[in-house]
Amino acid sequence: MIKETTKERRLILFALLVLAVYLSPLFILQENAHIRVHDNLDSNLAWYKVLARSGEIFGGVQGVIPQIINGVLPRNAFGTEYSVIVWLHSLLPTMVAYGVSQALTRVVAFLGMYLLLKKHLLPGEKWLTLNVTASLAFALTPFWPSGMLSTLGMPLALWAFLNIRSGECSVRDYVVLTLIPFYASIVLGFFFFLSAMGIFWLTDVIRKKGWNLPFLAAIAYMTFVFMLVEYRLVYSFLFKGEPNSRDEYFHAHLPFWRAVRLTFKNYVLGHTHVMTLHTLFILPATFIAIYFVYSKKLWKQEKLYVFLFSLNFLLSLWYAFWFYEGWLPLTKKFHFLDTFNFARYHFLRPMVIYASFALALKIIVLQGGSWAKTAKWLAVMQILFLGLYNDEIIYRNKPSVKEFYAEELFTEIKNHIALPPEEFRVASIGLHPAIAQYNGFYTLDTYNNFYPLSYKHQFRKIIEKELAKNKTIRKYFDQWGGRCYLFTAQLGKRYMIKKDSKRRLKNLELNTDVFKEMGGRYIFSALPIDNAAENQLTLERVFQSKTSAWKVYLYKTY
Repeated sequence: MIKETTKERRLILFALLVLAVYLSPLFILQENAHIRVHDNLDSNLAWYKVLARSGEIFGGVQGVIPQIINGVLPRNAFGTEYSVIVWLHSLLPTMVAYGVSQALTRVVAFLGMYLLLKKHLLPGEKWLTLNVTASLAFALTPFWPSGMLSTLGMPLALWAFLNIRSGECSVRDYVVLTLIPFYASIVLGFFFFLSAMGIFWLTDVIRKKGWNLPFLAAIAYMTFVFMLVEYRLVYSFLFKGEPNSRDEYFHAHLPFWRAVRLTFKNYVLGHTHVMTLHTLFILPATFIAIYFVYSKKLWKQEKLYVFLFSLNFLLSLWYAFWFYEGWLPLTKKFHFLDTFNFARYHFLRPMVIYASFALALKIIVLQGGSWAKTAKWLAVMQILFLGLYNDEIIYRNKPSVKEFYAEELFTEIKNHIALPPEEFRVASIGLHPAIAQYNGFYTLDTYNNFYPLSYKHQFRKIIEKELAKNKTIRKYFDQWGGRCYLFTAQLGKRYMIKKDSKRRLKNLELNTDVFKEMGGRYIFSALPIDNAAENQLTLERVFQSKTSAWKVYLYKTY
């Protein structure tokens, strides 16, 4: 027992050391680090900054964020003040908060998966190394940063639920179920996890395993805590108010064979918000294991593995066919099927895939001989591959955080304009509005998926002629509209035009009268506008700096 404890501690410490090395670029480089742009730098990190600066962290459910889209962006669009990540970004510099959040999430992910495997899936000293290895791999997955524990916290929650289900409930299980909601999102993971737990409980009842009221009560309890933490979301759902941008969201558009293709694409490659990087090593391991299950008739002994193997594919199938056009009659009848993304049941996949990986390695190891070595190398290669997928490596050719937000450059622009930011409005072309927002400018454009529909329609008038020239951006704006940007037909969906670009904007057609009516005074353009005069714009000055990824052409309306 002492030997086992010592070995366990050494393995866990080694895994934590690997995590520390993986995270070290964030703490060493800080603003010079390279991190994900999509749904991160272009949105969430700026939102936290804007929220902290707005004085509206505790704003009422009817409150608004003054800095964005003329003060009609609901405070509820920025989520709950009871989320730890909001306070990290309110109290700490952006990259310190980001690093702490990454560290907290990955450590909890590792410990949660380890506890789940050790107690419920692969108990016994024999599998100690395998459990630590699989848990470390799970903790290294490139999760969506602002999702926090929405997916990577699921193994820890499942561990607590399985303890309660088996009658071994303790205070620590309820501590877990209480704390996770403060560092996770119900719509980005736990709605789907908790409803899956409800199905699990119902299955037990159908199989005549009893009503297990403590298990049901635990599910209800965690749901209740989430409802308290996410009270803004609950309010917005129950008291809809005026139509919002999600009312024009349209998801049921794929023909049957494209949905089939998406099923296999998701199954093999995964999804950007729940990246698992399972294609090269985990997928072969799971197929090798299922081959042994089939060839050696191990269906009963390995029924859990077979279930997880099947569930993994079914989740991809559900994800893809949520976008199947066959849903259209139902979405027309039940509008909430469009406004709530039920496809996100596939957010369960990271937990399912890595639990399957651990069980698959066990099955391969049990074949003995060279197969045991194969299992070892599959695990090692998966960890090495995840290490090579570190943000600093993957995004090394993207702007650093400092270059992206370009605070020095935008301070120079602010000093040139020499007016209080609240007295005028700006919008950007070829640049994410989040950059201007992060630097304190009041913007007419934004990236948010929940804002008044009337504002979307009003803003559309500014870019109406540009949308008419480009079908891609027209569909993108009209059928979603989360990116309320100054789209141009020439640039399409490109909004990160670096300062070394030689391109020029030609034949731009903006309705500058509407822009001015909405308070618009300046446009930050990443490119020179050849026909600026035709758009009632005059070039004030060109700004650039060594610490910025952008060159900004400052245009003023007249």
